[in-house]
Amino acid sequence: MENNKISVGLDIGTTKIVAMIGRKNEYGKAEILGIGKSKSLGVHRGVVNNITQTIQSIQQAVQEAEAESGLKIEEVTVGIAGQHIRSLQHSDYITRPNSELVIDEEDIDRLINQVHKLVMLPGEEIIHVLPQEYKVDGQGEIKEPIGMYGGRLEANFHVVVGQVSSIRNIGRCVKSSGLELDGITLEPLASANAVLSQEEKEAGVALIDIGGGTTDLAVFKDGIIRHTAVIPFGGNVITEDIKEGCSIIEKQAELLKIKFGSAWPGENKDNEIVSIPGLRGREPKEITLKNLSKIIHARVTEIVEQVYVEIKNYGHEEQKKKLIAGIVLTGGGSQLKHLKQLVEYITGMDTRIGYPNEHLAGDSDEEVASPLFATAVGLVMDGLKRQERKRIEKAAIEEQIVEESEATSENAANEEETIAHPKKERRSFLDKLTERVKDFLDNAE
Repeated sequence: MENNKISVGLDIGTTKIVAMIGRKNEYGKAEILGIGKSKSLGVHRGVVNNITQTIQSIQQAVQEAEAESGLKIEEVTVGIAGQHIRSLQHSDYITRPNSELVIDEEDIDRLINQVHKLVMLPGEEIIHVLPQEYKVDGQGEIKEPIGMYGGRLEANFHVVVGQVSSIRNIGRCVKSSGLELDGITLEPLASANAVLSQEEKEAGVALIDIGGGTTDLAVFKDGIIRHTAVIPFGGNVITEDIKEGCSIIEKQAELLKIKFGSAWPGENKDNEIVSIPGLRGREPKEITLKNLSKIIHARVTEIVEQVYVEIKNYGHEEQKKKLIAGIVLTGGGSQLKHLKQLVEYITGMDTRIGYPNEHLAGDSDEEVASPLFATAVGLVMDGLKRQERKRIEKAAIEEQIVEESEATSENAANEEETIAHPKKERRSFLDKLTERVKDFLDNAE
């Protein structure tokens, strides 16, 4: 199998690092060929804080995925999250020199590049600029202005900002692991692509991805991303609290959480007790499940309430912005018992658990379709999409060369009409950002 048909997602998380290899099958679905995962040691709250350890973990995950699939991994699509990600709304406009011509790609590029000149806090960089809706000469609610006449083009943008150093550190880890950076994607967007259906994005939905170190939120309405946020708490703080509250070691706390934990304290009887072996020669500890779920409940409530504040910031309470499809929970933390009920109780919104099987081939492993792998599956899909784009561009350029050579062989008089300019695909900021990170790393060597 040629290597240009496969794509590799690398999810550098706080608790685990996942390398996932996938390709498109004949039905256009993603088929997962191999998975490798390793314990993530050098990442705290979504941000790399130990480069050497992160490189080791990446290499381990990649080797595992290579062994399972029998393929060699060269390029990866990597996700960024972390507590430094924030988003803001911004409007901007351009005045067009010639309103006799229709609006084209170039006008939109000009407008988007203008947003790029926004002044950020020191050390911050714009990662994503997502147009929400356009106005042409004051007429609003335009989804696609290309081909319209008008002198003034304006738009509302959703701008996502992050720390340059954190992004570069991730690039550095990937490169030092002997891999090439194929693309960078915002993790909440990757998870959303893997888990949500198009109908949900149209109707309005909030995706909450509860990871180990961070909880990511992405809000969609009318098929467009409207709000993103990263909350610096995840499953790890729950484990921490159990560890502190029950005076046990972290490994035991994690197991307790997974095996017996529940986000809803009401259902445990007072007499349900788990006994935990004591440390060397000490008495075993007895912990009531009621206490355990009280600890979990308190912490989860806090996380969900913070996310709900963000959903309200987006404006969920206005009729026009109502999220009809409610909330979708994914990520490892979404597997906590009774979490769905708790989220519905706090937010009053319909909730379901999201499995990343929306675009996976039907015969995929059970394991792959677990919420744990939502981000990794999303990154693989993102890589596949990028390849598709590159192929289309390449084909368009080749076609143009052929047409130009035909045109020169005909007489020069009607040459003008024959040359077709391929439609320039608008490159996303992430592509440009990836280029910049690559250049930076190459020059920093």
